[in-house]
Amino acid sequence: EALARAGLDRVNVSLDSVDHLHFAAITRRDRLADVLAGLAAAHAAGLRPIKVNAVLDPLTGLDDAVSLVRFCLGHDHQLRIIEQMPLDAGHQWRREAAVTANQVLAQLRRHFTLEADRAPRGSAPAELWRVTDSATGRTGKVGVIASVSQPFCSTCNRVRLTADGQLRSCLFAIEETDLRGLLRSGADDDAIEAAWRTAIWGKPAGHGINDPDFVQPPRPMSAIGG
Repeated sequence: EALARAGLDRVNVSLDSVDHLHFAAITRRDRLADVLAGLAAAHAAGLRPIKVNAVLDPLTGLDDAVSLVRFCLGHDHQLRIIEQMPLDAGHQWRREAAVTANQVLAQLRRHFTLEADRAPRGSAPAELWRVTDSATGRTGKVGVIASVSQPFCSTCNRVRLTADGQLRSCLFAIEETDLRGLLRSGADDDAIEAAWRTAIWGKPAGHGINDPDFVQPPRPMSAIGG
């Protein structure tokens, strides 16, 4: 409620499973109840849309996808299923083990009616699908972000400012622009703008995951944040 009063109007929440045991195995923390309570509090505070971001576990993910869709349809949340990317802290990512967007859609079609959303996608990272659960009659939208198997780099207009003040022109950037350092050294707006423009002009044409010489960035997703 305090965040909503301060001007926050929407929120994204990471939730990879609504199964108690699966959640504990993925996160190494037995705190599913805390995440669900946070989602409920955000909804009660009037934050909209509430987007639930899920990266599916290779072993349980396809089953988790179905339960996540049902959970989100029942609680007025927008689910986004994201392909696992090489941004893990242990650098253990393996392409052949990751759950792909096509596998997710095939699984969802076994349980729901899916129709491609007619609205133009533009530069949005998620491909949206209208979902109907015939068992409950509930409808909603689910997004699938196929960053690895179907890259959308050519339309990407996103940059990321990390919690420690580093500007990244791509999630997979090796170099960062230190805006925090500029601010703390007393740089004026023109200097900050120039640094920002330089970073944007240098935005790579693609993330390079599928290139043979791809190098995983040293910072994992949990340290990039933003």
